[in-house]
Amino acid sequence: MLYHPLKMYFLGFLFIVTSLTACAVQDHPSDSQPISHAVFDSLLRQHVSEAGWVDYQGFIRDSSKFKDYLQLLSQNYPNDRNWSKNEQIAYWINAYNAFTIKLIMDHYPVASIKDIKNGIPFVNTVWDIKFINIEGAEYDLNNIEHGILRPKYQEPRIHFAVNCASISCPKLQRFAYTGTKLDEQLDKAARDFINDSAKNKLSPDKVQLSKILNWYWGDFKDQYDSRIELINKYAESKVNTDAEVEFLEYDWGLNDQTGME
Repeated sequence: MLYHPLKMYFLGFLFIVTSLTACAVQDHPSDSQPISHAVFDSLLRQHVSEAGWVDYQGFIRDSSKFKDYLQLLSQNYPNDRNWSKNEQIAYWINAYNAFTIKLIMDHYPVASIKDIKNGIPFVNTVWDIKFINIEGAEYDLNNIEHGILRPKYQEPRIHFAVNCASISCPKLQRFAYTGTKLDEQLDKAARDFINDSAKNKLSPDKVQLSKILNWYWGDFKDQYDSRIELINKYAESKVNTDAEVEFLEYDWGLNDQTGME
């Protein structure tokens, strides 16, 4: 496939930025011990509905308790010596979700996370804002997802767990992820996402899927031969293996509980 030279330059630039992002977050020295996510778990149960709508005003009212949890995250960078793999993954999923909530709280009310501007249009986005401090180092949301979670742990189900504060994102669960329950929690997140008709429209002969399964399909290819195989692992009603596949438009509207229920 031929590309316009400008597009080739942009793709090359993205590759360099992604590579630097991954390198910038490796080998952070830390002697921390695994932390409890009980405070975040309690806040999620209070301020997130079963359908995943978020009461950001409720989080703002509980900002003192929420700040304590963010401080706990900031003081404890996971390490391979004291933390299990599952404890590390749970930490980073919770960190991504919690700091995304903070970002919305800091700019609330806002119609979409994409309305939070930063830097050069189409190059620097809201996901490049370095507002996360962990043991003295600065991070952005892209660092967590694309520099740590995806390359280090090779766990594609994280795409059903991280929440970008948008309607088309996998819903924010009403629990914090933990190392001891991680596998069943990720499976629940996958089932909820795949069977949510607002995210994926499934029928025996045709499926309309979330663009997440287009953008990040490469992360699933080592485990699944096709998107239909992935869908059928979690779908309540199975899809024919030769079903037609299309992708839905992505709704970046805020997953705000106000006015939704």
